[in-house]
Amino acid sequence: MKASNLQLGVNIDHVATIREARGTDYPDPVEAAGIVERAGAHGITVHLREDRRHIQDKDVFALRESIGTRLNLEMATAPEIVDIALRLRPDEVCLVPERREELTTEGGLDAAGMSQDLAGPVQVLKHAGAVVSLFIDPDPWQVTATAELGATCLEFHTGTFCDATGAAADLELDRLIAAARQAHQLGLQVNAGHGIHMRNIGAILEMPHLDTLNIGHSIVARAVMVGMHTAVSEMLGEMAAYRGGRAESA
Repeated sequence: MKASNLQLGVNIDHVATIREARGTDYPDPVEAAGIVERAGAHGITVHLREDRRHIQDKDVFALRESIGTRLNLEMATAPEIVDIALRLRPDEVCLVPERREELTTEGGLDAAGMSQDLAGPVQVLKHAGAVVSLFIDPDPWQVTATAELGATCLEFHTGTFCDATGAAADLELDRLIAAARQAHQLGLQVNAGHGIHMRNIGAILEMPHLDTLNIGHSIVARAVMVGMHTAVSEMLGEMAAYRGGRAESA
């Protein structure tokens, strides 16, 4: 049986959330990123939100200088944030929807309905050398729109599945599996993230063609109990079971 090649990107936003809650200079996301990398993660993800509720501009530029793996910048398409991304030159950008009122990202980007608004940022960021991903729900028309926009990859919003139970969870997992197959057929790299934790990752690993899982909140929450290195190592241990997901004939 072949070894798993599934990659882990660790979102360290909530290290900054703890810092911002008290207005201190600690805990330091850069220090956290170093521990994450030493534990074996393949990349660092941060979301520079327009309201700067956690990660700050200084954090992303410090991370760009300090990390040795890949920097994935989650971002809205606001001109100010696009300009920062062009100066930052992250390895990857993931375009996400963003509302000031939400606690966290509540769903996928409407790539189909916003194609005219997204086309410019996608091309500008690709021209700057970034791998461009769109964070979408597992709907076939959103997958098609992502490919038509020229994105390199996509990240499926797994939050709906992770919040569901019973038959609803089974249905949502089937949608994720079908959408992953469609994306692969269209030549898109398949990533996934949102709401993934140690108790539901076994089901997530049924998705075929996965390249990267971006996981943040559950790892940072677990780190409060066992430390960041252990929390990352535990998740990598679970991910090592990946063997390509559910077979086509299943």
